[in-house]
Amino acid sequence: MIGADWLGPAEWEAVRLSLRVAFWATLASLPLGVLTAYALARWAFPGKTLLNGLVHLPLILPPVVTGYLLLIALGRRGPVGQVLEAWFGIVLAFRWTGAAVAAAVMAFPLMVRVIRLAIEAVDPKLEAAAATLGASRAWVFATITLPLIAPGIVAGAILAFAKAIGEFGATITFVSNIPGQTQTVPSAIHAALQVPGGEDAAARLVIVAIVIAVGALALSELVARRVARRVAGA
Repeated sequence: MIGADWLGPAEWEAVRLSLRVAFWATLASLPLGVLTAYALARWAFPGKTLLNGLVHLPLILPPVVTGYLLLIALGRRGPVGQVLEAWFGIVLAFRWTGAAVAAAVMAFPLMVRVIRLAIEAVDPKLEAAAATLGASRAWVFATITLPLIAPGIVAGAILAFAKAIGEFGATITFVSNIPGQTQTVPSAIHAALQVPGGEDAAARLVIVAIVIAVGALALSELVARRVARRVAGA
């Protein structure tokens, strides 16, 4: 029977840390994700193709390469990492905050893609009609576009959360696998499989990972449908 003691303390800590990392990775990247998706869907500007390529680059590169690039840029000796530590006292490498950054980078393309599709599904004539009535671009977005793309934003955020939960390659490269500090569920599974007799612990964590991922996807569908119904009935 599954009870409170089904997972050991270290395993529970990995689950809690994974949820924490995924939550902050999603929350911190969501505003930028909406802005990027809107820019790619609606704006015409020099370098748009380059921006689109950079956004989707983590999907193409091996996760270990992405993690290594993060370590080079955001590590304590990296150009950005040195500035963050010297000016703000922020250290990302080998910290849970770094795991959140790695998870956000890997989940960002999925978030942007879902939100972008939602924006492209909105008829531009609706936005143009509001603009002809004197509404500012920001007001048009807040009152016309945002309510219509809300299901896409919700779906993109939850999908990014699920992706962040399962992130492994970039995370372990950037922040290592430190129990209680940076060891997420995928890292804990990997660590359990490296020691004799660790298969049972790995299997339990695999079940937890599957439940969280399936639950996130089901929640995404449920919330998106409810938001869509509210928008349609508004």
